[in-house]
Amino acid sequence: MTMPVNNWGRLPHAAQNRRPARAHSPLDFKHALDGAPTLLPHGMGRSYGDVGLNPDGTLLQMTARDHIISFDKDSGILRARSGLTLDALLRVSVPQGWFIPVSPGSKFVTLGGAIANDVHGKNHHKDGSFGAHVLALSLVRSDRAPMVCTPTKNKKMFALTIGGLGLTGIIDWVELKLKPIKSAYLDVENIPYRSLDEFFKLSADSADWPYNVAWVDCFAPQSKLGRGIFTRARFSDYGGLSPHDSETKFRWPFPTPAFLLNRFTIGLFNTLYRIRPGARYKGRAHYDPYFYPLDSIADWNKLYGRKGFYQHQCLIPQDCAQDGIREMLSIIKHSGQGSFLAVLKHHGTEPSPGVMSFCNIGPGVSLALDFANKGEKTRALLTKLDDCVARHGGRNYIAKDAHMSGKFFQDSYPDWSTLEAARDPKIMSSFWQRVIETPSQNSTPKAPAS
Repeated sequence: MTMPVNNWGRLPHAAQNRRPARAHSPLDFKHALDGAPTLLPHGMGRSYGDVGLNPDGTLLQMTARDHIISFDKDSGILRARSGLTLDALLRVSVPQGWFIPVSPGSKFVTLGGAIANDVHGKNHHKDGSFGAHVLALSLVRSDRAPMVCTPTKNKKMFALTIGGLGLTGIIDWVELKLKPIKSAYLDVENIPYRSLDEFFKLSADSADWPYNVAWVDCFAPQSKLGRGIFTRARFSDYGGLSPHDSETKFRWPFPTPAFLLNRFTIGLFNTLYRIRPGARYKGRAHYDPYFYPLDSIADWNKLYGRKGFYQHQCLIPQDCAQDGIREMLSIIKHSGQGSFLAVLKHHGTEPSPGVMSFCNIGPGVSLALDFANKGEKTRALLTKLDDCVARHGGRNYIAKDAHMSGKFFQDSYPDWSTLEAARDPKIMSSFWQRVIETPSQNSTPKAPAS
């Protein structure tokens, strides 16, 4: 079936062929191709840019393959098909006292998508990315028999598949180790802070807390650049093990008119958000509003208007982080293109084996912001931000990207050619086509992995 398929940023893309994978039958690559030259496994479509699109081929919709194969409630080891969402997993695991070891900002993500992008969360400084907790996976390729990959068996393909953007094959099932919890609630502290210097001090002082993150007022005065609200949390021992509700509380009704998305309205929102009573909240909160506040608003991606939006998320190494983040916030402030949602957080050393994992450049600080799509004006801002990230030795998160140049990608992900050499010849994405077309000093593919 050919139909328009948007990325989460709602940036315009061509219609493409989408085909559901069979729920229970063995994966058949030839059947899945459906006569197309290539395919791309597709989950919930929560990637912001073009990493989940393939207009010249087929999108293989994996969400029907969503059942749990086994779950050891004593050890917390779960094996499930790759189309299972974190939403469905948590409703089963939380009442049994188990939580996902690493959570992105949405629970509407499949296990396959979490591995393909090696997602990270608020506990990266303690637990690394999602791939660090994957024990095994099954990979179906067009050019060889299905293979089981673990940290010791077919380990090169295992490491290339974690963070491999879905290019090494179709992930059939996943086995991972869940995290024990005594409660579905977390003890949370919100702490307003006045400057970027205070953010770094709070992060250092809170290093023992499992979950740390900060919201940033991107229109703060220059003397208070980086001010915001720091949030730290840990799972509570009290409150019970009730899972989240399955119903969405509110649906964003229509794309926000463009004239409402300006410096004044964003600045007003940031001021009200910063001074609201909840900005100083200290108490207990259920995991659902703590980890997934935007999931309570269906279609929240319409907030940025009919033209959609870009998200820019970068990670800058620790040694350069303070200067780099300060320069980026100055660039954003002077552009006048602020963001309702700006997030800062510290990252630790990456234990995930993923060769292409976003976080494997070592400890650092990430900054994530949404920008309403204002055409060339927004793309010029993104280019300035990319240049700043490159000068400070950082890289952008591929799952969020819809803009970076091939040269920036290839320079900041030097192992890209190893992934290209191991890529299934029948799998392709719009992102991969975009970033490998630009010649670079790293453009010679390395030997295929085994």
